[in-house]
Formats: sequence, structure tokens, C-alpha cells
Amino acid sequence: MTYNEILAAAKTEVGPYCKACPVCNGKACANAMPGPGCKYPGNVAARNFDKWQEICVNMDTLCPNADPDVSFELFGRSFTAPIFAAPLGAIDLHYGPKYKDPAYNSILIKAAYDYGLAAFSGDGVDPAIMKSAVQDMIQVEGVGMPTIKPWNKEAVFEKLDILNANKIFAAAMDVDGAGLPFLKAMNPNAGSKSVDEMKEIIDYAEMPFIIKGIMTPNGARKAVEAGAAAIVVSNHGGRVQGGVPSTAEVLPSIVEAVKGQTVIFVDGGIRSGVDVFRALALGADAVLIGRPILPLVYAAGAEGFKVYMDKIIGELKSTMTMCGAATLKDITRDKVWLDK
Repeated sequence: MTYNEILAAAKTEVGPYCKACPVCNGKACANAMPGPGCKYPGNVAARNFDKWQEICVNMDTLCPNADPDVSFELFGRSFTAPIFAAPLGAIDLHYGPKYKDPAYNSILIKAAYDYGLAAFSGDGVDPAIMKSAVQDMIQVEGVGMPTIKPWNKEAVFEKLDILNANKIFAAAMDVDGAGLPFLKAMNPNAGSKSVDEMKEIIDYAEMPFIIKGIMTPNGARKAVEAGAAAIVVSNHGGRVQGGVPSTAEVLPSIVEAVKGQTVIFVDGGIRSGVDVFRALALGADAVLIGRPILPLVYAAGAEGFKVYMDKIIGELKSTMTMCGAATLKDITRDKVWLDK
């Protein structure tokens, strides 16, 4: 099946909140809570998308003719491209009853591995969600990044015990989920984490630890101080907090603050290979993509993931060719133009 055929089929597989739009720009699902949309005023997901479109790429074809190399190394492992599947949770509640989190994660983890990539998996109130994802990762050399909610320390350590015992590739915590109601209801030390608390968690993990949900230079510096092997510039798509800037807007200042001290991912509104190029040119090392992948997996399973990644990576390579970048290291700040 082609990308357009799978996307058309997805319209009957997801819903009612996700519309399987031709471009996942956050407009049709704005204020759809729960769902893929964002919290009032409902503009964060759309702003994420729109701000990437304001960045122009600089063409330069006076260069050697070569097939672009998009291979990427992370924590000692080589990947096909600097593109990873973002964690999504409460799948059936947000996107429709066809899959619950364990079934969706099972498809995604193997499909990403088979493509030479890796998937972050989500977390939830049910401990079986993460345990199931770990079992799927065990089947693919432990490759994956389980994303733990900022529970209380005891609950986090219980989850890390499982990851440590099974030698999972990397772990993550989406600290931008700190305001979720079920975390607030847990107990006083669930939710936001101090630098000392994060350091204790990271020291307990026996694998590289990623902090997801960084939106300021100061937050990035604190993540580095805590020992994060990587950070994800992310605003949770506006699901937890409305009225925040886009990830494209804050990325440059975060890069300036911590580039070279930790790996920098960016997540939010990246919908094409051109967007991936823009993110890398602004200083990100890699990107996460979540919402657009899901409708294609709902419609066509692993094939949907492969077709989507073929499209995105093809667009990235085409942009690199037109902008004179033979390798990822060639995608530098001068490759893009900002009207500022």
C-alpha cells in the first residue's frame, strides 16, 4: 500500500478525536481532551507545526554529487536515521479502541527495530504497560526506550529494577507529564522532580537516561547537572499545559546552553523530512515523531510504520541533496534561513 492509501484507510480505524488528517498539524483536534489535541487555548500542537514551516532551507547544489548518509549513532549503537518513535499512552482513550497500549507498543517496537530505528514506549497507571513493552524489547536485543512517568521515587525504582535486570538500551522520564491528574493524586513526591531527586533516579539506572520535557535553557542545564545522557525538547503537545511556545522556538537557546554536554532530541510538530532537516540545522542531534505514526499503524500495522519512515527519510535525503549536505554533520546552522 502507498502512504496515501494507508492514510485514507486510517480514517476508518481511528477516532473520534484523531481525524487522520493529510497533515497532522493539530488544528482539527485542537481542544480535544482527552485525545490527540491540546489543552485550552488549544494552540500548542498547531504552533509546534507552524513554527517549523517558518524556517526556510537554503539550497546549494554546487557540491559533490553523493547519496546522502543519514546514519546516526546513539549510545554506541548505529541507527538508520536520527528519527525515533515518540512515546504515546492511553492509546485506546485518545485514538480509538482498536489497540490498547501493549498491543500498539508491540507493533511499534518491532517495526522500529526492523527498520534500524528505535521506539520510545509510553507508561500508564497499569504497571503491565511498561512490563509488556520490556518483553517486546527483549525480543529485539533490548532496543527501545521505556518512558517512565514522574511517579514517586519508590515506583520509579521498581520500574528501573525491571529495566536494569533486562539490560534495556535506554530509559526516559517525561517530566513534562508532571501535571497529569493521576500523578497529582498519587502522593507528595510524585510529579515535579528536583535536580537532586533526578540525580538519584539517574544514578539508579544502569543504562543511559533521557529526560523528556525540557523547554528552557535553565531546564536543560539542570538536566545536565542531574546527569542526563540526553534531553528531549518537548512540550507534551500542549496536553498538560496550554499557552507555551513551540519546540522550534526554544530549541536554539537550549542548543546554545548545553550543546556538546548531552544529546539533544526535539519533539513536537515535526511532520516531514524537511522538518527533520530544519531541526538538525538548529542544533538538534535527532528528532522524535509520535502522532503522525499512529494512524498509519492503526491502518496497516508494521507496514504503515515502514511506509511512513520511507517517506520521511526520503524527504530528508532529498533536502540534504538540494542543500549540499552529504552527511548529518553537514546540516549546519547556515543551511536554514530565519526571517528575524
